[in-house]
Amino acid sequence: MKICLLTYRGNMYCGGQGIYIYYLSRELVRLGHEVHVMSGPPYPQVAEGVRLHKLGSSSVLVPRYDGSSNGTQSVRRPIDLYEFVTTSMGMYAEPFAFSMRAYEEIRRLAPETKFDVIHDNQCLGYGLLKMKELGIPLVATIHHPISIDRSADFRQARSNIERLRRRWFYSFYVPMQAFVSKHIDHVITVSECSAREIERQMGVPRDRMRVVYNGVDTDVFRNPDGVRKEPCSLIFVGNTEDRKKGVIHLVQAISLIKDEMPVKLTIVDGGAPETTYAPALFKEYELDGHVRMVRRLSGSDLVQRYVTAEVAVVPSLFEGFGFPSVEAMSCELPVITTTAGALPELITDEETGILVEPGDVQALAGAIKRLLGDEELRRKMGSAGRLEVERRFSWEQAARQTIAVYEEVT
Repeated sequence: MKICLLTYRGNMYCGGQGIYIYYLSRELVRLGHEVHVMSGPPYPQVAEGVRLHKLGSSSVLVPRYDGSSNGTQSVRRPIDLYEFVTTSMGMYAEPFAFSMRAYEEIRRLAPETKFDVIHDNQCLGYGLLKMKELGIPLVATIHHPISIDRSADFRQARSNIERLRRRWFYSFYVPMQAFVSKHIDHVITVSECSAREIERQMGVPRDRMRVVYNGVDTDVFRNPDGVRKEPCSLIFVGNTEDRKKGVIHLVQAISLIKDEMPVKLTIVDGGAPETTYAPALFKEYELDGHVRMVRRLSGSDLVQRYVTAEVAVVPSLFEGFGFPSVEAMSCELPVITTTAGALPELITDEETGILVEPGDVQALAGAIKRLLGDEELRRKMGSAGRLEVERRFSWEQAARQTIAVYEEVT
């Protein structure tokens, strides 16, 4: 098949969407398909054989995400002006602008490249409706409804001004996502929980959704022999500016136990370009000496952080899937996480980790103390987690199931 994958931000540092595009496109090529990736900046790394089409952007956020002007373009057309103005005013306008540019590029390529299917990765811009006019079957992956992010932002906003800013940020994208998703031929989502939320919050019928779990690269995320663990060490991987990741509850839990044990938390943050929320929490809860923060690690450096830690903590208020959980399991780390979203679909309580209620700081602190104090339990859960990943979370399996969805719509 000739497959066109769309991602408005493709770099792995931009979160799970970038990881998804890299591995899915790689496996589709390995299965013998022709794969084109259309991406806005920051651009993705792609595997050998994947054809990358770089679309520009006039968003003011792009230079802040990749540290340069790479991928930005001058304001020449109405869509460029729209994106420049709206992002300057704090609105989430990149998905819409990207979708319109992708439509124009697909239409330009149509005479020479007859795509069998277009697969959108969480963009859900109005340009997808224009693509349907080209007569090409259209599939979209929705990792979770963006309205969940909006709700988490509102709950943790510390002032009315901040609430107004967040309401403005989401004002265009949330209704656009909900409207466009109803017109997609088939929706792929990454967990049963996400499927339920997409049906409930976005109105997509369950019979038009297919659940395909993400994978993990077990050749990269593994625990090599002879690596020494740092005593009393925890690791958190995620975007600390994303309020639904629950970093505030992890900080509060550490503040409860810091006088009882020399706990050390490493935060690997690959998200927003400016990180202010978490550092302010460290100061507020007086965690100097207990927390260290590193930015934008990938590959071997990230694995090294996993394997030298004793416990991974994922205190999220919601996860459509949760890559850090399965990455940690693949590295033979026990995981402390919550019962929110898809996490109970990944972590088996008392077997591969410990589950607590989201936002329950006392329970989170108790789980941390328990695991840090029991080496045998950590080893047992870590080994079970690796076996679970090998059994359930393969990127090849995810690609084959995705192809089955393509075949349904074609």
